[in-house]
Amino acid sequence: MKVAVSALGPDLDSRVDDKFGRAMWFIVYDTETQSFEAIDNAANRNAMQGAGFGAAETVSNAGATAVITGHLGPNAFRVLGSLGIEGYVGSGMTVREAIEAFTAGALARIDAAGESHQE
Repeated sequence: MKVAVSALGPDLDSRVDDKFGRAMWFIVYDTETQSFEAIDNAANRNAMQGAGFGAAETVSNAGATAVITGHLGPNAFRVLGSLGIEGYVGSGMTVREAIEAFTAGALARIDAAGESHQE
């Protein structure tokens, strides 16, 4: 399974970026091989509009079946949902910590656009 994490930097020790559509980077982590790919999100981060849609397309094209972020805006939430990609809250963690919490089933699922609380 591939999980995309919005991140402030290009490695596993980077902090989770609370923004999804305008995140600095996406770390796409493969839970089976324990390998990852860093994707610079500059195109969406600097977009005049449609950042959430573009970011959702980016992580979907990378093969992600789940995302970890701070919160999802309405466009990203809708597009990810239509693609069958669920969102999870990873605020305040490093990418590595968020992935470990995700694989342990310890992250709260994002059930509504704009939701950003940790349960």
